[in-house]
Amino acid sequence: MSVIDNLPQPSSSRLAIRVTPDALRQIRSGHPWLYEGSIRSVSREGAPGDLAVVFDDDRRFAAIGLWDPLSPIRVKVLHCGNPITIDGTWFRGVLEAALARRHPLVTSIGTEKETTAYRVVNGESDGLPSMVIDRYSDVVVMKLYSAAWIPHLAALVSELVALLNPTSIVLRLARNMREIPLHGLVEGASLFGPDVTEPVRFRETGLMFEADVVRGQKTGHFLDQRDNRARVGELAARSRVLDVFCCTGGFSVHAAAGGAHAVLGIDSSPGALASAKHNFTLNAHVPLLKACHHETVCAEAYGEMERLIEARRRFDVVVIDPPSFAQNAASVPRALAAYERLTTLGIALLDRGGTLVQASCSSRVSEADFFRTVHLAAARAGVDLDEIERTGHALDHPVTFAEGAYLKTLFARVVPLREARRATSTLTTGQPTNQRAAGPQRAG
Repeated sequence: MSVIDNLPQPSSSRLAIRVTPDALRQIRSGHPWLYEGSIRSVSREGAPGDLAVVFDDDRRFAAIGLWDPLSPIRVKVLHCGNPITIDGTWFRGVLEAALARRHPLVTSIGTEKETTAYRVVNGESDGLPSMVIDRYSDVVVMKLYSAAWIPHLAALVSELVALLNPTSIVLRLARNMREIPLHGLVEGASLFGPDVTEPVRFRETGLMFEADVVRGQKTGHFLDQRDNRARVGELAARSRVLDVFCCTGGFSVHAAAGGAHAVLGIDSSPGALASAKHNFTLNAHVPLLKACHHETVCAEAYGEMERLIEARRRFDVVVIDPPSFAQNAASVPRALAAYERLTTLGIALLDRGGTLVQASCSSRVSEADFFRTVHLAAARAGVDLDEIERTGHALDHPVTFAEGAYLKTLFARVVPLREARRATSTLTTGQPTNQRAAGPQRAG
């Protein structure tokens, strides 16, 4: 008997909810969260996963979602508009729509840029709030952020098996779920198929990687940076690359395969660096990567960057992809200060005309604040950033509401400030202009 067979079932009785006018407007505009403070009345006490129907003041159906009494986000909205039934058929329709959005990734299999790992469901933005589903070759990983999904797992797993035909479906649990009743569910165990005991091998734009889907960070690999890693590979030919917060070496491997002469990865996790080295060996057959000198340093990023500056090490490309720095609104100023410091250190390690690649995955830090901070730090360092491009979310990480946006990355060449001003002199006067020094400019 599977652990899924012992899970509670959603109640056949739906909760009836009345909400504030502002909350109703937000739900009807597509926002997927209903906070506890926005609820005016609820028909009864509900259990996690009960279906909750939001009615307007005229007793008309407005939306339906999952009730979560353990979270400030009391209702995770599944559907807004006309009344519907939430069942296996509905789940299948949502999953089919999500897969259709990822069609270019699915059809890359068998090509030179073959990709066999991608996000199947990106939570709220794919219609299944508080859940992500990632695929690594034939293994599917489901990560839950709410106990409201537990009564619906049997229906979801059944549809995933039918649509994706995986060998296993691994369950991962967010930290907030590890202190609540889980009805026999175990972090890292399989909801379908045999338990996964070894890292799963997959391809990313033609390169080979392994993901520890049971114990690794997130679901085993940071799939959201796939496009940016490939872009670094395109920029890395004949260069010296520094990969800060390199984790399992995604940027490093792509840089080496793109023709980098040397790559140095910095991370504070010995396990992550061991994986980075292993991922290099998986691609030893790639001629350019085989010719690249790869080294790693297990150290705290700031201190190691300062040490490299003192040793007069210089690089042609510096990639800075740190973890999230802002867990709440109060930590945003500290996060911006951290980004400023990293920018300053990164610029000091770049040769003239070198390329800075700097990312933020802090959802509470806005795009405007992040890019402004990076540009201001550059100006204070006496250089200007000639932007190549700004990137956001990849195809398999769609965003349909403001709070869902978190990833932003800047690609820019570092040039002396005076040189940048001369380059933007007006044709009519031939005099320098302060246009670029005044602030960041979006690439066209």
